[in-house]
Amino acid sequence: MNIIIVDDSRLARKELRGLLTEHPHCVIAGEAGDVQSALALVNELQPELLLLDIHLPDGSGFDLLEQCDYTPKVIFTTAYEQHALRAFEVNALDYLLKPVTQERLTSALEKIAQRESAPQNQTESFPVHNQHSPEHVFIREGERCHFVKFCDISRISVEGNYVRVFFHAQSALLPRSLNYVEARLAPNTFFRANRQDIINLNFIDRIEPWIGDGLMIVMQDKTEVISSRRQARELKQRMEF
Repeated sequence: MNIIIVDDSRLARKELRGLLTEHPHCVIAGEAGDVQSALALVNELQPELLLLDIHLPDGSGFDLLEQCDYTPKVIFTTAYEQHALRAFEVNALDYLLKPVTQERLTSALEKIAQRESAPQNQTESFPVHNQHSPEHVFIREGERCHFVKFCDISRISVEGNYVRVFFHAQSALLPRSLNYVEARLAPNTFFRANRQDIINLNFIDRIEPWIGDGLMIVMQDKTEVISSRRQARELKQRMEF
């Protein structure tokens, strides 16, 4: 698993490197001490995981996540307890208080392994999108089976460690990450609105201005999806407005 460490403290980065030596499946792809350096690294290297501090010289870890074109998994490493709620609102896998211990880091990394391991009673066939892709996807949730047309999927949202796929008036839990699913969707039809939601552009009812140059996307089922400023710019280009 490729990892980028983002922390303005050289000592903190060194300590994390030392802890990661106990995990041979983890490879440190790069390090950064500020938002802009980290942003360039993340977009270039597209790591699977960020070990991310919150307070950085030119912004915060949250600022970094908002600006990233690529969305990796995130474990926050910080000395401050008060940001925990917001961390989990942006779908962080864990929130480690400094000094980070080997026990806590191991526990956090195990969460990632569990997240990527589908339960035995839940399987799916979600093929990579290309010109020969099938028009349907097969999703099994417990004893229920769904054979869903891609064009009927209105929205896909993070739910815990998995994602929920919405189609018609139904939904099904899929034991995969949002990044995994996004790579298998037609980019001209589906749009990553934020870290937690992918929407089908054909199911948009209306779009309204939102705080901080963002957009509120109202779907046909009246669900409201907030798009970040960066994603709002891309959506405006896609929708030509």
